[in-house]
Amino acid sequence: MKSLRLMLLSLFLLPSALEIKAQTNDTLRAVVRVSVNRVAYDGDSIPNVKLHEFYCMPPMQFRNKKEQEKYNRMVRNIKYVFPYAQLVRSTLIETHDYLETLPNDKARKQHIALVEKGVKEQYTPIVKKMSRSQGKLLVKLVDRECGQTSYEMVKAFLGPVKASVYQVVAGLFGNSLTKHYDPEGEDKHTERIVRMVESGQI
Repeated sequence: MKSLRLMLLSLFLLPSALEIKAQTNDTLRAVVRVSVNRVAYDGDSIPNVKLHEFYCMPPMQFRNKKEQEKYNRMVRNIKYVFPYAQLVRSTLIETHDYLETLPNDKARKQHIALVEKGVKEQYTPIVKKMSRSQGKLLVKLVDRECGQTSYEMVKAFLGPVKASVYQVVAGLFGNSLTKHYDPEGEDKHTERIVRMVESGQI
């Protein structure tokens, strides 16, 4: 207990920045930057600790310029598409929570119809402007953020018939709503970029 008090006292007296590193796998280390200073609170000075996590990764190795350009294009696409995947997650959570408050199936179906209409009106023009690669990326990132594929979500909220219709439409554009996100396999470079985007490193 005495050593803990001394440590806290040293942090309080000496504003500092620390780095705590944790090995998460062979190619990725999570680094938590800790900044400590003092702030005034209720007539007294107290420690103010800020934690900011970012990732230390080995630099990318490119065999040629074309490969580097492909990676840079992926970075741009992820930075453009990722906010929409996060928006899908927040909309899903809000809709689910609100549906729980409604009294019966009729009210729930009416609300789902309103949400579907609003989403179509607001985001159809945006999705139409996306390239095929951006559309495929969005489907994968939705699975990452929500823990289920776009097909599974549509099926749960709108039923299997509409889910099949949306799947057919996606197929016409070379996409599939059943695609899963694989951060340890084919999507490992995507995961690297997403983590760096989340931490504000790129």
